[in-house]
Amino acid sequence: MSIPWLESHTPFPPTESALQDPDGLLACGADLSTNRLIAAYRQGIFPWYSDPHPILWWTPSQRMVLQCKNFIVSHSLKKKLRQLAKQESTPSAAIQIKVDSAFEQTMLACASPRQASGSETWITRDIIDAYTRLHHMGLAHSIETWIDGNLMGGLYGVSLGKMFFGESMFSFASDSSKLALAYAVRFLEKHGVSWIDCQQQTAHLASLGAAPVTRNQFMAHLQATVTLPPLPWQTGILRADGNIH
Repeated sequence: MSIPWLESHTPFPPTESALQDPDGLLACGADLSTNRLIAAYRQGIFPWYSDPHPILWWTPSQRMVLQCKNFIVSHSLKKKLRQLAKQESTPSAAIQIKVDSAFEQTMLACASPRQASGSETWITRDIIDAYTRLHHMGLAHSIETWIDGNLMGGLYGVSLGKMFFGESMFSFASDSSKLALAYAVRFLEKHGVSWIDCQQQTAHLASLGAAPVTRNQFMAHLQATVTLPPLPWQTGILRADGNIH
């Protein structure tokens, strides 16, 4: 079966027409303009490719989703979260969870482990530029773990309505990405988000409580949430109560 080639003006084909092998491949081509990316996420589609290949657009038949209520917090992480909550309001706090203070730096950090190992990364310069444009529009956000003034872990994703699409995480210190995710879950859940899209199945995501849902289940939830009022994102420090200060 041939893969549809998209020009800049071509709409996406129906998601149910995605290939079974490779699972979820829907189309290729087009561009990474903000309008194209917003249209993609609203339809449950995301870009995933490596240079120098063309842009590939995906919508897997089984979508990995982290329901906020199912987030698994290990015993060691619980201990760190308690310690963080106790000291987070002090001016000299060694660890801070910040929102949108270093979006592009977070994306670069997510790409760096793959580049250091010699592996291809899908977080290309074009991807970084495209999502930074979404960030400037208030549609892409980073949650960051800062330790002693250094960015040591975090994640970034796209936020539309009451839906959050997680893109990637990184960790330069033990549990630093999990601390960011735990605080992100609190913020998202507090403001009406129940599902975090994790896109593809991995053992690491499963260990955090994520589980696959069918494309139809995902699309039903997406359609019910993506057009709701946006979340109260702002640059600042994210606290244990789920508020940004």
